[in-house]
Amino acid sequence: MTTKLKCLLLDDELPGLTYLKMLCEQIPELEVVKAFNNPEVFLKEIDSLEFDLCILDIEMPGMSGLSVAKLLNGKPVIFTTAYKEYAIDAFDLNAIDYIRKPVQKERLEVAIQKAIIRIEKQLQKVKNFISLNSDKGRVSLYFDQLLYVTISEFDSRDKLAILENGSKFVLKNISFEKLLLDLPKSKFCRINKKDVIALKIVQHYTADEVTTGIQLPSGKSLTLPLSEVYRSEFIEKIRF
Repeated sequence: MTTKLKCLLLDDELPGLTYLKMLCEQIPELEVVKAFNNPEVFLKEIDSLEFDLCILDIEMPGMSGLSVAKLLNGKPVIFTTAYKEYAIDAFDLNAIDYIRKPVQKERLEVAIQKAIIRIEKQLQKVKNFISLNSDKGRVSLYFDQLLYVTISEFDSRDKLAILENGSKFVLKNISFEKLLLDLPKSKFCRINKKDVIALKIVQHYTADEVTTGIQLPSGKSLTLPLSEVYRSEFIEKIRF
């Protein structure tokens, strides 16, 4: 995503809330808008706050996190709790994730990635392409047609985009970092220094190679190296 997820936190226990806020502030994709320790105050203020996601404790006096979630009009929710018996109720509310306390940073990061993917899917129902400069002028690249992007053999500052219909465009003077900010995180992944692929083209993979459904003139399938630097992110995405 090109911007951070704006997040609200709710936990009635101040030490737990402070710890959760500290963890969230260590995750680059998150911006903590406000932290609350009272569900009633939380509900009074949410209409005046801009946010994308809520992280809610479940077990609270007066009103549970489950009850609060029902009043959020479908906003994405991650639940935290020390009790495993609420899991079914949480997922009945279409929660993004359910994290057992004490919350670990690595586990929270997994939940945030799930949130990013879900929110991106919702956004892509509206936006399904990006416009970039190419060797053929300004071009609209539709996400569902883009198969993969590789470094241009003539100039590493340029990238070669290959589309489903066989069309190719040289994207002028764009880095993979910039390109990946504009591509849906749930659909595309960098797999080595030279290639970004659409996950839909993956047929199978090993620890160091991705075999795609793209046929070469020789009749063989296009295979691309999977480097160690990008392996974990690739495997995490392909499993969702």
